[in-house]
Amino acid sequence: MLPDSAPETANPWGDAPSPYEELGGETVLRVLVDRFYDRIAADSPALRAMHPADDSNSRRNLFEFLSGWMGGPQLYMERKGHPRLRMRHIPFAIGSSEAEEWLRCMRGALADVAVAEPLRSYLDARLTQTAHHVVNTN
Repeated sequence: MLPDSAPETANPWGDAPSPYEELGGETVLRVLVDRFYDRIAADSPALRAMHPADDSNSRRNLFEFLSGWMGGPQLYMERKGHPRLRMRHIPFAIGSSEAEEWLRCMRGALADVAVAEPLRSYLDARLTQTAHHVVNTN
């Protein structure tokens, strides 16, 4: 016997095969990353201080990382190998407050590009885990 109703979506993020495709692929991901770094520049002196004056390389790294992390092209791994997020963030004092500040900026960027549910909640949960994974100080 078939269930009374089919699930609303095929995946926890929506109907597309990957979060990357659900988001809108490369074009929307680039806008998301730019909005994120624009928010850091405008609203987060602490996070801005962790980045070089020219943040273009930071933007590229995050775009490439998120591309693969969301199920799109593995651009970061092709260029730099395994992300090793904890190791790459060791030079920076990252506590819970910095992780939460990073998440605040990313949540704002997700809102700026109008990421809809259920993708927004899916990304928020996964990004929260990732942000707290790089915490290296109290």
